[in-house]
Amino acid sequence: MSDLRTAAREAFIYSLPLIEVATTRERGQALGHRMGVFAHVRSLATPKHRAVTTPNNDTLYSTAQIDLSAGPVTLTVPASGERYLSVALMDAYTNNFAILGTRTTGPAGGTFRLVGPREAAEGWNVIRAPTDHVWALARLLVDGPHDLAAAREVQGGISMQGPPSDPLGPYANRSADWRDYFASAAALMQANPPPVTDLAILRTLAPLGLLDGFDPARFSPAEAAEIEAGMAEGRRAVRQGGLGGASFVEGWSYPDARLGDFQQDYLYRGAVALSGLAALPPAEAMYMRAGAPDGSALFDGRRAWRLTFPADRKLPVNGFWSLSLYEATEDGQFFFADNPLGRYAVGDRTPGLTANPDGSLDIWIGHEPPGADRQANWLPAPAGPFALFMRAYLPRPELLQGYYRMPPVEVA
Repeated sequence: MSDLRTAAREAFIYSLPLIEVATTRERGQALGHRMGVFAHVRSLATPKHRAVTTPNNDTLYSTAQIDLSAGPVTLTVPASGERYLSVALMDAYTNNFAILGTRTTGPAGGTFRLVGPREAAEGWNVIRAPTDHVWALARLLVDGPHDLAAAREVQGGISMQGPPSDPLGPYANRSADWRDYFASAAALMQANPPPVTDLAILRTLAPLGLLDGFDPARFSPAEAAEIEAGMAEGRRAVRQGGLGGASFVEGWSYPDARLGDFQQDYLYRGAVALSGLAALPPAEAMYMRAGAPDGSALFDGRRAWRLTFPADRKLPVNGFWSLSLYEATEDGQFFFADNPLGRYAVGDRTPGLTANPDGSLDIWIGHEPPGADRQANWLPAPAGPFALFMRAYLPRPELLQGYYRMPPVEVA
């Protein structure tokens, strides 16, 4: 493989998180979201919500895109009491460099000063971002429809104050021609310089000139063909990894310890940007994907399936758990599917969820209703392929450290 082809492959993988965040930011800007201001999503996600892959149906989202080159901002996290709240702060490369809320800063809330990488600042409440472009994403638990109004009241206290900044972009998306894609990647990398610990991979990318003023006109037709081939290989690589294509252990895949703070695992970072953008680190939430008995990553909704938690193998969490069902897109992303119950997840807070006389819990999964006596525990599926993801918020050590294993999903 030529150096240029290798550079294009690795550059696509390396830069995809930058591109995916920029695409998400531009979608928000098109909806009227302003830089440095939280936009509050006031309802739970449904099949209509397709801005971010693998959404959850348990929390309200609040999102803010920030450009710290305009100056520091002040972030206010409200008191949430016993209600789960997290405010994840991600750099331009999708690493979570700080999480505020229930697990870390406690239930009383607080005020914090977020500064850029070159800003001089001191104080106990200062958070220094590794890049100027930052994405703040808050998740606030809703304990069912009856709780929505109370949750919205808390959500309104998530706020940000700072100097005005102009919209960012436009940038190319992941499907763009190599010239436009790498021009945008270069611009984003120059605005958000990579850390020195990425020097080894940056030397591999050097033939493309991403950090030296990318100029597609300098490449010959033969070199352009090498770049196109390498980019295609990068696309295939990210589709095969991350949350969307992990290996299964006893019927489930478990997240890498580096999820959400990827260090030098660029392929994992790129794959997660495609299939699970903005995923939290395992200490905050464990994302586990179910595998079918034949080892495939997708289930067939025309068959009936069952997930059974024995009475002595309940999921060990200090927060809550939720099993979500998604239809898969051709490019490896996941979104909720319409169904007659309007139910997209089943969890420990699902109204009417019924345990068996021996204390075990069955969740029935499939397109056809499992019967009136099982409907409260039914997770409807499309009449075709679907994926299952389990979220375990604030996992206990036995889950984090791998001592606890999920029971497999079986044919009912």
